[in-house]
Amino acid sequence: MVLPEFDSLPATLAWDNDSLSIIDQTRLPRDTVIETLTTAFEVWRAIHELRVRGAPAIGVAAAYGLCVSMQPSRGLPLEAFRAELIEQAAYLDSARPTAVNLNWSLKRMLRAAGQSRAADAASLYRVLVEEATQIHREDQWLCEQIGKHGLPLITAGCGVLTHCNAGALATTGLGTATAPMYIAHREGIAFRVYADETRPLLQGARLTAYELHQAGIDVTLITDGMAASLMARRKVDVVIVGADRVAANGDFANKIGTLSLAIASRHFGVPFYVACPSSTLDLQTPNGSTIVIEERHGDEVTHLAGRQIAPTGVKVLNPAFDVTPHDLVTGFITERGIIARPFEANLAAMFQTQAAAASTAS
Repeated sequence: MVLPEFDSLPATLAWDNDSLSIIDQTRLPRDTVIETLTTAFEVWRAIHELRVRGAPAIGVAAAYGLCVSMQPSRGLPLEAFRAELIEQAAYLDSARPTAVNLNWSLKRMLRAAGQSRAADAASLYRVLVEEATQIHREDQWLCEQIGKHGLPLITAGCGVLTHCNAGALATTGLGTATAPMYIAHREGIAFRVYADETRPLLQGARLTAYELHQAGIDVTLITDGMAASLMARRKVDVVIVGADRVAANGDFANKIGTLSLAIASRHFGVPFYVACPSSTLDLQTPNGSTIVIEERHGDEVTHLAGRQIAPTGVKVLNPAFDVTPHDLVTGFITERGIIARPFEANLAAMFQTQAAAASTAS
């Protein structure tokens, strides 16, 4: 397994001696604070409050978080442990509704426990840790593969636009949307990145610009409203964003503002790609209209860095995500290659290939 080679990339989370620690991303870039999570509530709160965020990182954090949640129950009878495991998984799954990796990861952990022949609770706990560790390793490998498949999209002198943070901080590896950028930089390709600030929580300014700058990549921070203007000036050759959930037909949910970028890209003829691992694909969701969109507190819009910037009592809309229709997407960059149209057939075919490979391996 090939893992990232960038020493400057932040370690989003770590598991050591049955202990889960994360970077509190709400404190970046001014302060790098490592927080150790010791209870189910602390894990739930860290996901809910975006201390750990990004669909792949949430999935890994949830897997280890389930282990943390079950640590006090290792002395229970086996069946009581299994019952508690189901309750704790449901609790963690309620932390955020839109990112499919949260539910996917917890279901995988429950499936591993269900298939285990462990004789006691302590042994079953170790099975859970092993499965979470495997999910962690796979996430790093998936990022590397996404980067390799997306590399041809980044050519010498080109301009790449990205939105929010689908970078190392959103995963435990090279990121998804940023993975081709990191590999292109490693290959010595000279290019430039434009990072949207991403209101209201400024993930692009606080996180993407931070990590790309730390890695030595030529990155320019822009306001969200500036993207279309850059496209009009032919400064942007390709847009690469991440995704929190991809429906069966190729509609996808990503950070609010992504839809505007896709529309502008179509107008100016700029290729628009979505980078995501297969764990973000949800074939049980037929199209984007059925994706649940998380609504967050209005204070995130009316306040900036703790200071009020809007009239007291003003009405606020604050959806964390929007849904981009599949007909605005050029392709999906996955660990298995770039998926082109027709998306519904080709995404389903990728899953069928994976299922066949898993069946053969077992």
